[in-house]
Order: sequence, then C-alpha cells, then structure tokens
Amino acid sequence: MDWAGIWNDIVTYFQTNVWNIVFFFVILILGIIIIKIIMTVLRKVLGKTRMERIAQQFICTAVKFCLWLVLILLLLSQIGIQISGILTAISALILAVGMALESNMANLANGIVIVSNHMFKKGDYIIVDGVEGNITDINFLFTTLLTSDNKKITLPNSTIVNSSVTNLGANAKRRVDFTFSVAYESDVELVKKIVTDVMKSDGRVYLDPAPFCRLKTMNASSLDFSANCWCDNEDYWDVYYYVMEWVYNEFKRNKVSVPYNQLEVRERKDSVKVPVIGKKLPERVEKVRAEKKENDVFKLIRNGLTKHEKKNKKDKKKKKVKKQEIITDENALTLSSAESETQEENIVKVASVQEATNEKVVEEKIENKVEDKKSKRKKK
Repeated sequence: MDWAGIWNDIVTYFQTNVWNIVFFFVILILGIIIIKIIMTVLRKVLGKTRMERIAQQFICTAVKFCLWLVLILLLLSQIGIQISGILTAISALILAVGMALESNMANLANGIVIVSNHMFKKGDYIIVDGVEGNITDINFLFTTLLTSDNKKITLPNSTIVNSSVTNLGANAKRRVDFTFSVAYESDVELVKKIVTDVMKSDGRVYLDPAPFCRLKTMNASSLDFSANCWCDNEDYWDVYYYVMEWVYNEFKRNKVSVPYNQLEVRERKDSVKVPVIGKKLPERVEKVRAEKKENDVFKLIRNGLTKHEKKNKKDKKKKKVKKQEIITDENALTLSSAESETQEENIVKVASVQEATNEKVVEEKIENKVEDKKSKRKKK
C-alpha cells in the first residue's frame, strides 16, 4: 500500500481547498450558535403560552431536528458533495417510514389535536369507547387511563379523537342524580321531605342550588321519584353512597315501603263458549282412479321392465357394442331357442286347457245319463 501517495493526495486536497475548509468550520460554528439562539427564543415564547408541556417539547424537538438537518446539508455541499442524491434518499426514506408507520402517524397527528385543543388534562375522569378512568398520562401516540379497580388502560389517540368523549372531571362541581321507587300507598310529600332532608344533612352537598326531589313517573307497580344535588367533583361517589344508604334507613324508620313487581290474578267463574265452525267431520270417500294408469302399471309389471331399467339397458348396449357385434350369432341362437321354449310352453298350456275342457264335457255327459236313468225309473 502506497502510504506516500495517500499522504500526497491529502496534502494536495488541503492545498487546493483551503478556503472551502475554512468556510466549512465557519458555517459549522455559526450554525451551532444560530441553532442555540433559535431554540432558546422558541422555548421562552412557548413557555409564555398556555400550551401543554408535552406539546412544547414536541415542537422544540421537531424544530431542532429540522435545523440540524439543514446545517448538515450545507456542510456537505460546502466540501463538494452533491446533496441532490442525499435529498432523494431522505425523501424516499421518509416516504417508506410514513407508509410503514401509517397508524402511528395518525396517532401522532391526533395527539397534536388533543394537546393543542385542551380536550382534557391529566387527572380528569373520562368515558370513551366503553372505557372509563382517570387520565394518568398523555403523549402524542397514546393516552393512559387508570380505572377505579386499579387497571391501566392505554388507548390510541386516533380512537379518542374518532369517538365521543365524556369528561366527568372538566368542571369543579358535579350533579348527583338519584331515582327512588316507593309503593302506591306511600305519602308523596313525606317521601320528598325524607329525600331532601337526607341530602341536606351531608355537608359536602351544596345548598345553592338546593337539593331537588319530585315525583317523576307512575309505573305499573311503583311511584318513581327523581332527585339530585350538587357537590364537588372529588366528592361525587361519597355523596352518592351516603344519600342512598340514609334514604333507605329513613324509609324503614318512617314505614315507607319499597315495592316489588306485582302480578294481579283473578278467578274466572263464567262459562266459556267456543264457537263451532262447520259441520261434523265427513266420512272418507275413496278416490276413483283412472283405469289407464292401472293398465300401464300392469303392462310394466308384466314386461318386467321399468323406465330406469330400460335406460340402464340402453347404456349397457352402448358400452358393449363391440361385444354384441362379435356374438350376434350366439344371441340369435339363444333368441330362437327362447322363442321355441315359449312356443312349447304355450302349446303345453293350450293342451292342458283342452284336456281340462274335455274332462268337464265327459263328466257332464255322464251326469246327464245318470239323471235320465233316474227320471225314467221314477216314471215307471
């Protein structure tokens, strides 16, 4: 390896690019100083606004990244490197990362919306997408909730922005609503007095606006009273349980009954008459079927062939065409023998019938002769 040649190349490069190197370090020093000044001013400006701290940090990080990227590109162009290819590569990289992290980019954008619009803050009790709890952390990708049973739930910011959010901790005061059901025989004024007295007895309940209780609905088995009172947000559940327990005790003390579902049953004593439609059930009448169908069936049985069997025979004949051509003579012989046998059977049957008829004729003649002899004897 020619170390002398390498050293000569380095020396010649510095000799020919002295001013480029000087400007490189000048740009580097000035760039660092300018970045620090810009970041200091930006932090002071954002600190005077009401923007959330996490939003301020995100803006400062994004601006700092952009400034350092511009400084690096200026330094590379100063030492003679073409930055057009670098810009193309950076653009392609940003596009690829954006496509791969599409959902995260959506969460990031929605996180900026949440923080900038002050939708809720840390510590608020919210209900969103069937989940409720106190907010413990908000960042640009996720929002973390802590439920009342100490479960940690992390929701994407896109889910929160695209859903309806109920913020129960947005205001300092909150109304507590109640519904009480009593029997129909209860005194309405007494029930109203009991409920309002219980709510006023709790020092956490505001007297202005005053506690409220009125008859709301008359259901099938109860009278329903609607009641409400106001308290501090952090006292909501304490007030709710206090009022429910003490109203129940006061109902028992004043003998106000809480009804159960009731079903009224009556005995029916009148006779039920069911109307009769139509006459008595008719007797069965057998259907007269056509003789042609019976004859056709008889023919099929006599021939011993059905349509399905005929079709199968046709298919078999098509498959065995070659075999039938070879044994045509044998088939002819078998057919002739079969015909002769059927003819002999017919002749035997005819002969047997003729013999039977001849025997009957002979017997009739003998009987006639016997009867003639008997009649002649009687006449004598």
